[in-house]
Amino acid sequence: MQTQPLIIANRHFHSRLLVGTGKFSSNEAMRDSLLASGCEIVTVALRRADLSGKKDPYANILDFIDPQRYLILPNTSGAMNATEAVRLAHLAAAAGLPKWVKLEIHPDPNYLLPDPIETLRAAETLVSEGFVVLPYINADPVLAKRLEEIGAATVMPLGSPIGSNRGLQTRDQLRIIIEQANIPVIVDAGIGAPSHAAEAIELGADAVLVNTAIATAADPIRMAHAFRLAVEAARMAYEAGLPTQSQFASPTSPLATFLNTLQAN
Repeated sequence: MQTQPLIIANRHFHSRLLVGTGKFSSNEAMRDSLLASGCEIVTVALRRADLSGKKDPYANILDFIDPQRYLILPNTSGAMNATEAVRLAHLAAAAGLPKWVKLEIHPDPNYLLPDPIETLRAAETLVSEGFVVLPYINADPVLAKRLEEIGAATVMPLGSPIGSNRGLQTRDQLRIIIEQANIPVIVDAGIGAPSHAAEAIELGADAVLVNTAIATAADPIRMAHAFRLAVEAARMAYEAGLPTQSQFASPTSPLATFLNTLQAN
């Protein structure tokens, strides 16, 4: 059963699972995990990619990512401010990568929390230059709306800090962002288990981005496939219409009516 496509900047994707490329034990493990995940969008930190064209086999993970199969989404991880993030985006575009960018600006080395002011500033610049901008943000409904208003293609609020595997600790704020958004909401960071990914999708998120939970698993290929199944099942359930919760029990069989019928007979 096919679910509705994910649409970002008028481009259609069947998978609602985005996968990052950091922390894998080898480029081969990364390549095979991407395939098992069924993903169509792959994020690559520009600081880890060789953009010189020298094809260094020890430096260039891009050699292991098929651009015919995946949309390569450069990210600006490591940028300390808007100026650095914009420069990284320009370098990626000059190297021939798609003019799409996952905008990340997190100057705090301990918690890697995104800088909202610099993120908005960089997004305004990049959108004005024709980039498709997917900004990583705190689960801040006000900032999410501002980014939508200036032309961001998505918003990517965190579930919990990057690499923490703690799941959706920002659940209430995510609900507000999802309710108000007219662009896709992709939950990014902190998703540590397939159940976390399913929870985000069932909450109404359009997609999730996972890296650490797959890359650091004992068997990353099987974990990638597990995330694929979780996201697919959750999206199917969301579209089917999840039942509302109730404070009280509700019998699946009308027992009182059944007993009354017996008594009448």
